[in-house]
Amino acid sequence: MGRNIESIDENMICDEFQEKVSEVLIRHKSILDIITKLDEYNARINRAVMKSVTSCGCISINASKQKYNTDTLEELSRSLKNHVDGELCEVCREKIEEEMGAYAFYLASLCNTLDISLWDVLIKEFDNLKTLGIYNLK
Repeated sequence: MGRNIESIDENMICDEFQEKVSEVLIRHKSILDIITKLDEYNARINRAVMKSVTSCGCISINASKQKYNTDTLEELSRSLKNHVDGELCEVCREKIEEEMGAYAFYLASLCNTLDISLWDVLIKEFDNLKTLGIYNLK
């Protein structure tokens, strides 16, 4: 029963977020503006992550070829690395969260423009993940 209450609350938060975005979005209402803003904030997220590496140094990226010589998908999932060493400091975490929040704002705006529920998008993707599990292979 607790999960149903959480689901309702999460759905309401998503819907309220979309509604609030609709209320406050004035300057960049055109779908052309929205799509370019999504690209801009995607780049800003990438830049904030890179600044965490190059300016702050709280994380580092140590990338090398992934080894795919395992027998099962479960073993493969456990053996693959994300190439990130360290943890984000509070300043870098806040900056990345800020950029992700702006990205979410424009994603919700795109949903509003196309009359798509952001909650429905998340639920459909979640259902696909549950159904396909590790065979989703994203």
